[in-house]
Amino acid sequence: MSVADTQVAVFKALAHPTRLKIVDILATEGGKCVCELVDRLGFDQSTVSKHLAVLKGTGIVRSSKEGLNVRYELETRCVHQFMKCIERIAAGMEAGCGIRCVGSELLGSPRDGKE
Repeated sequence: MSVADTQVAVFKALAHPTRLKIVDILATEGGKCVCELVDRLGFDQSTVSKHLAVLKGTGIVRSSKEGLNVRYELETRCVHQFMKCIERIAAGMEAGCGIRCVGSELLGSPRDGKE
C-alpha cells in the first residue's frame, strides 16, 4: 500500500463521529475493553466492535486479549493531536495549531520557541 493509500485509509477511518469519539476516549482515558466502550457510547457490542475493527485495520488502535475481554489502546497518538489541532482551527483560535508530530513526541512550533 502506498503512503497516499494509507493516508486515505486513515482519513476514511476517522470520517465517522463514533470512531472520533473512540479515539478521544482512548487518548484521554487510556485503554478500554469493548464492554467499557459499549457503556460509554451507548451502542451494542457488534456496532462498537465494527468501528474498532476499522480503526485497528488502519493502525490507529491496537488490541490485546485480557482473559475473556479484548482491550483497545490508541496506537497512533498523533492522530488525536491532529484532531485537537482541527478543534483549534474550528474554534477560530489561530490559522494553524503550531503542533508538529515527531514520532510519539508532541513538539511546539518555532513560533512559540519550543523545539
